[in-house]
Parts: sequence; structure tokens; C-alpha cells
Amino acid sequence: MAQEYILKPATGARDLHIDYRGELNDQQFEAVTATGADGSVNSGPMLVIAGAGSGKTRTLTYRVAWLVEHGVPPGRILLLTFTNKAAKEMLRRVESLLPTDISAIWGGTFHHIGNRILRRHAKLLGFGNDFTILDREDSKDMLDACVAEAGIDTKQERFPKGDVLADIYSLAVNTDRSIEKVLVEQYDYFSHLAGPIKALQDVYRERKLKANAMDYDDLLVNTLRLFQEQGEVAERYREQFLHVLVDEYQDTNKIQAELIDAMAMLHRNLMVVGDDAQSIYSWRGANYRNILGFPSRYPSARTFKIEVNYRSVPSILKLANEAIKANVHQFAKILTAVRDGGAKPWLVPCPDSNQQSLFVAQRILELRDEGVALNEIAVLYRAHYHAMELQMELTRRNIPYVITSGLRFFEQAHVKDVSSFLKVAVNPHDEMAFKRILKLLAGVGARTADKLWEKFHPLLAEGKPLLLTSEAIPKKAVDDWKKAAQALNEIRKLEPKRAAEMIEKVVDTFYASYLKVKYPNARAREEDLHQLASFGMQFESLDDFLSQLALLTNIEADDASLLATNETEYVRLSTVHQAKGQEWKAVFVVGLCDGMFPLARSLDNLEGLEEERRLFYVAVTRAKDELYLTFPLFRMTGGDTGGFQRPSRFVAELPKTHYQEFSVRHQHGEW
Repeated sequence: MAQEYILKPATGARDLHIDYRGELNDQQFEAVTATGADGSVNSGPMLVIAGAGSGKTRTLTYRVAWLVEHGVPPGRILLLTFTNKAAKEMLRRVESLLPTDISAIWGGTFHHIGNRILRRHAKLLGFGNDFTILDREDSKDMLDACVAEAGIDTKQERFPKGDVLADIYSLAVNTDRSIEKVLVEQYDYFSHLAGPIKALQDVYRERKLKANAMDYDDLLVNTLRLFQEQGEVAERYREQFLHVLVDEYQDTNKIQAELIDAMAMLHRNLMVVGDDAQSIYSWRGANYRNILGFPSRYPSARTFKIEVNYRSVPSILKLANEAIKANVHQFAKILTAVRDGGAKPWLVPCPDSNQQSLFVAQRILELRDEGVALNEIAVLYRAHYHAMELQMELTRRNIPYVITSGLRFFEQAHVKDVSSFLKVAVNPHDEMAFKRILKLLAGVGARTADKLWEKFHPLLAEGKPLLLTSEAIPKKAVDDWKKAAQALNEIRKLEPKRAAEMIEKVVDTFYASYLKVKYPNARAREEDLHQLASFGMQFESLDDFLSQLALLTNIEADDASLLATNETEYVRLSTVHQAKGQEWKAVFVVGLCDGMFPLARSLDNLEGLEEERRLFYVAVTRAKDELYLTFPLFRMTGGDTGGFQRPSRFVAELPKTHYQEFSVRHQHGEW
């Protein structure tokens, strides 16, 4: 047996290009320059808890630079991030700090690194190294083909479409749950189909293998398989990756955590950086237990806390520290401010949602007059529908805004679909609205919609009910047509023609079942529509309601052009999830009522409630100078009436000394 010759890192004094002590604060410096017991760069496992605004990226960047400056070959460093943009930015910064060529560093997302490894070794798993990566659309199409191949009668049994199946399988894979459990917990309306859905997953797997194709999740699953099943491959990469660094560790799912452990198993020089208080993505598989359980999995790990915040004024941080205090499962930390001064956050109870919107819009204009650019102002909310009235008010006042979290509320497909029913009810000659409804039916395209319009328009024009059965309806569409036609017939009879009642009727009779088959986030979209119905209560007539919708969906400058031209400033509207990692001078957090934020569905278990509290913490820590917490005292909630609202329990948990309260009223006192 050959004797081993051990290669040791170079020792002795080094001529460093970076003044680490001068560039970093004490907490950052301690984490960046951590060594092993023997004084070498082999520091062992490290957990870095980096609070909001504390310079997490700076810490990771300087750690990579420090490793290179202390003799670690760039090719033996693995940097895992959640976006390729983050990896590129960190490596660009390292490159600007050092005169050394660092291009050999392995940096990128988990999927990027997985793809890189699989391109070399996919043959060991039965794929070619030239495999194709399926995007979401490709996966959907392949799954639809699998449904057809399996001979599943989608007419007799409402079966999930490819998009929904892809989401079910992805959740099962990323959360390490069975198909049955995912269905029970998140798609209970498909629970009775667990058998065929599970069987179809095997068909999908075989079809991917046959097509030499992997979907996005396979890039992680198959990389992990390589490490678990192919000893030589695993040994090669474990030897190569002397140092593994992971960004946003609180957002890792089970597969990602296992992959990290598998890669760092040999040398155990693993630095994970994150903030458990900002773990807010459980709905897409992230598991906060990965970061909380790190010290248990790595008993020798050292924990570093970075709590000096460079973003916010002291009063905002004081409130943020209190906001997260009630969470049981956390690493306790106290954010401290570098900055001085600043006003206390404002708590602003408003009589109702409309007055909340009036306050936010007026205060935005005042802030602009005070010298705060619109680009430095954000309005954050828990769910899309919480910003409905605000979008209307900003449009009325010609205040430009863009929405980070997707389309403007009134431009979303499900809102426009249901609105089409109302348009036909008020105007039987609206050809485009009727054809939009027809295209929701299974197997109906543009040509069939043209023919059906010709057949049914005379009935609409004469005010007669639509026929529930007709030879003109394609066989695939018969069941859908019966429900859609019934919904149309019923809402055309409603007197007075109230938007709210009509929306609820369309959802209950036809559209809710359509959503479940069509969209992975069916429940959220259905909730949007119930809120749209509540919103419709404030209008005296259906005409008024539809006119407002038209105005809100036909604004002159759309989001894309605002962003592309940079010719105008704009206020940012965003869900809290989409706002993570961002910051603004002034932040409004709206809709802070129990049931809205936190959402009602999260209140029945501790884990759900604690994640909602972490979301609130993320929201308040986005603000640099000014923070406004607002909520309506009264809110329309469906039916003919609304209800008085309790302030969010997260607001109730804040000491009154940590904020100042505004009382909102009209100039002359009337409402």
C-alpha cells in the first residue's frame, strides 16, 4: 500500500492586500477571520447569524477574500447562493478586492452547481451528459402528455392540469413529504385522487429519463443521488471543496441542507450565513429548522452573531427587536444602530380601507414635498388584495407606482375572467368578454369560441337564458359549459345588479372548480375574488364598478415602461415576501388587522403564527428613516355588511412607548 504524502497549507506571515480590521466592524471581523484551533484556515463548521441590515453580503465577500489571501486555492472554494445574481455580485466584489485571479471559485445557486456536476456525471444515473433542462412550461406540457398517455378521463373526473401536478410533485420532493401528505395539507380537494397522481409521477419520471431531460428539481435530487450512490464521485468533490460557504441558509429546504452536508462531509469547513428571523418561505419548501438545528447537527460549530445594523434609525430597530421577541423558536439577537436620530414609527388606525388608502396616498405626496423621492417609498402588504383600494387611489391622484409582486391586482387573469361574466351581464353584446368565458372551457379555442358566439349571441341579445345543453358544445366542454352558462343565467337575473353578489355567484357556481384544476395557488386566487366581491360593495351600480375596473387596467404607463425608461419616479408596492432584501427611506405596512396580517389560516398552529411574525419583522426592517403601520378599523368582509377589525396581534405586542399614534380624520371632521 502506497504511503500518503500530506500537502499542508503555507504558513508564516502574509502580505495581505486588504485591511480587514479597518474594513469590518468587530463582529464581522471575528467571523471573517475565524481560524481553527491550530491557527489554520481550517476553521471547522461555523454558523453566522446575520441580522437585518448587518452587512451579511460584506461578511461573506470578505470571508472568501480572506480564504484566498491565506492560501486556499480558488478552485477549492464553493459558494452557494439563492440567486446567480447574488453569487456574481459577491465574486465581483472579491475580484475588486484582490489582485488574484479568482475565476476558479465554484459560485452560484444550488441548481447551477448541481447542473455543473451532473454535466460531468449524469451517465452514472442513466442520463446522457447532454441532458435537456425542462423549464416550467416544458414540465407542464410533459405532464399533460403523461395524463393523456395514462388514459385518465379528465371529463369524468376533474383531474389537476400539468401546472398543478408539477407544483404537487415539487412540494413533495422539496419538503420530503409523501404525495398523500402534500394533497391532504395543501390540495385537499384532490386527496381522493392520491393513487392516480402518485402513479402518474412514475410515468413522468420514466418519460423524463426516456427524453434525456431533467426538470428543475431533478438538478438537486440527482446531484444528491450522485453523492449518495456514487462513492468515487462523492469522494472527488468532497476532497475538492475544502471550504463551503452558504448564503441565506434560513431559506434552504431539506434536499439543499442534505446536499450541503454531503459536500462538506470530509473537511467540515462549512460556513452558513443567515437570519432565522427572516425565514419566510415555508410555502415553497424552506425549513427554518435547518438553521435552528445546525448546532445540533454540528456540535463543534461556533456561532457568530452580527447585530450591528447599518440601515435603520434606532427607533425603528427598537421596534423591530420587540416585534420578533414573542417567537419561541429563534436565536435571540438585538439589532443595534450605527445611525443616529430619526422619528419614532407611526401607528395609524384608519376608519376603513378607503381612508387607509387616502392617508397613504396623501402622506406619500407630503413625503415627496419634504424631499423624499418616490423611488425611496414603499407600501408593503401581506397579500395582493390588501392593496386594491390603494391602487385605485394612487391612480386617481396620478401617483406612479410599480408592483414588485406581479401584475397589478385588477390585471390578473382570474380577476379579468370573473369580470368577463359581469361584463356580459351588463352588456349582452360584449363579444370579447363572452369569448373569454368560452375559452375557459376545456377544449375550446378561438375558432370554436367564434362559432359559439354566433350561436348564443341572439339569446343574450333577447335576454333569454342560455341553453345548458347544445350540440354546438364540444364533448370535452359540456360539464364546464353547464356550470358557466348557469352562472351567467343566474347573475343576469339578479336585481339590483350588485357586483359583490354576482362575483360570489360566479365563483361558487363555476370558477372555484376551474381554479383548482388550473392553478397551483388556487386558494390564494379564490381569496382574491372574495375580496374583489367585498370591494364591489362600495359601488352603487355594476356600471360604476366595471368602469372603475376599466380605468385601473388601462392606465397610460405600465410597470414595464416605468422601469425601462427611468424617466419618472414611482412608489413601490410589494408583498412582504417580495420585499425581502430591499430597503427604502419610508415604508408603509398596511392592513395590519388580525386575519389579514397575520393571515387567518396561519392562526391555528404555532409554526404558522411564528412565520407570520417573522414576515412582520422583515416588513419593519425594510425601513431606513420612517415607518408607518396602518390598519382599517372597519372592513367589508362579504355578504351585505362588514366587520370591525382588531389590530394585528403583532401590533398589540409592541410596547406603546415604541411608536407614536396618528388619529386620521377629514379636515372638517365629517366622513
